[in-house]
Order: sequence, then structure tokens, then C-alpha cells
Amino acid sequence: MVLAGLGRRVVSLLYEAVLLSAWLFVAGFLVVGLLPEVRGVWAQMLFQVYVIAAAGLYFVLFWSRGGQTLAMKTWRIRVVTVEGDLLTPRRAWLRYLWAVASLGVGLLWALFDRDRQFLHDRMAGTRLVMVAIKRD
Repeated sequence: MVLAGLGRRVVSLLYEAVLLSAWLFVAGFLVVGLLPEVRGVWAQMLFQVYVIAAAGLYFVLFWSRGGQTLAMKTWRIRVVTVEGDLLTPRRAWLRYLWAVASLGVGLLWALFDRDRQFLHDRMAGTRLVMVAIKRD
């Protein structure tokens, strides 16, 4: 199991941001388009929770079904457990919640971590590894 390099993971993360933006645009449009008159502080807070949950759903579905999002496939990265297994939905949600909770600190953590792993990977017991190229 070869760990994915920090540079590759960061570039994949940038690509992921573009894809996630499109997903959240559609998810947000569903709520705003269907409920255009709902306003107020509580509505804004509820919408923010909805967006965080929609992003979580995006990641958990991909991570627990094959271990890769589209960006991760492009950069030949897969998320696995420390043992090398695919993530269960529970482990995928745990990884996502740790990533949200740690925010930018989790990314900076990789600069000082002995294996260059993100904080949320350390906390969730996951790793980002390279996917071998299949040659026919």
C-alpha cells in the first residue's frame, strides 16, 4: 500500500472543490427553488446544515462504494482503512465529520505529520493510497 503524496492529494482536493461546488449548486437550488420565500436566521442556519449534510452525502456515497470520488479517480487516489479495506458508511461519515471539524488545521497538520497524512485521516483511521495503473 503506497501512500499518496501530499502534492497529489492537494491537487485532487482542488479538483474536488470544483466538483463539489456543482453538486452543492444543484442541491441548494432544490431548496431555494422550492422554498424561495423562506427567510430569517433560522432558515439560514437550517440551510447551512442542509448544505453540510449534502456535501457529506456526496463524499460518503463515493468513499463507501469504491473508495474514490471522481477527483480521486482522476488522480489515482483511494481512501482506505489503515488495514487497507474499503470504508464502511459509518467510517466514511466519521472521516467526513472529522474533516469538517478540523477544517484548515487538518490540512496544515499534514505538513508536520510523520506520514504526511491529514488530521481527519489520523482521527478516522483512514489513509489515502495510490491506485495501481491497470495495463492490458
